[in-house]
Amino acid sequence: MMTGSLHPGGRWRSTFRVPAMDCPSEENLIRAALRGLRGARLTFDLPGRTLVVEHAGPADAVLQRLQPLKLGAQLIDSVALTEPGPAAAETDPAAEARVLRALLAINALMFVVELGAGWWAQSTGLMADALDMLADAAVYGTALLAVARGAASQAAAARVAGWTQALLALLALVEVARRAWFGSEPVSLLMMGVGALALVANVACLLLIARHRDGGVHMQASYIFSANDVLANLGVIVAGALVLATGAAWPDLLIGTVIAVVVLRGARRILALT
Repeated sequence: MMTGSLHPGGRWRSTFRVPAMDCPSEENLIRAALRGLRGARLTFDLPGRTLVVEHAGPADAVLQRLQPLKLGAQLIDSVALTEPGPAAAETDPAAEARVLRALLAINALMFVVELGAGWWAQSTGLMADALDMLADAAVYGTALLAVARGAASQAAAARVAGWTQALLALLALVEVARRAWFGSEPVSLLMMGVGALALVANVACLLLIARHRDGGVHMQASYIFSANDVLANLGVIVAGALVLATGAAWPDLLIGTVIAVVVLRGARRILALT
């Protein structure tokens, strides 16, 4: 098997195994690291943890840009290209950036709304769902920052976002424990109403992303994130209905715990990258 390091001339298609690459945060780090690499074309397979790069010159030059990211990148193979590979799907970076800004604004606004409503309604479910909105906003904001300023700024932003999410998730779990111990009376109708508003917001996000979901892995992942958020919103609404039907607080405490744990796990993944 030939490698780009042994045969530096011409164009090559190199395949890299990247064990720690499984979400858009890692993809954005890699895109930023390889920005400026002459003639590079990137194809990401997040589920398979692989990256294919069409490039000029030695594969070692690509690997040297990937290794500082500490994602465990390894060169699997590198083959000479006798003709260009299939054209990548056309994307409109400016349009994608506009969509990401809209997603950031929607999620940031709903974070504030749900957090305030959750406190007023004594609902840990709403408060935890607000953290989920914040987590998504952090992902979109970090992606936009990477486009504007590069990998170093993205790593710093991701670190701040990760620690912020972790702190808020832990506070949410403490709040769940406090309300479980001292008791709470969640306002079920407010839970369902704000949960429905959050559902509408996430459906709007899905509609915004839909036209770009095939344009790149990061947009596909954003679509998946919003789809998962819809499930969380439905969980809050169902919990509110159960609170209304039973008069008990445990459905709210349960959904609050589940969402907070999900956000905490996401924060750990972000911090692991930095």
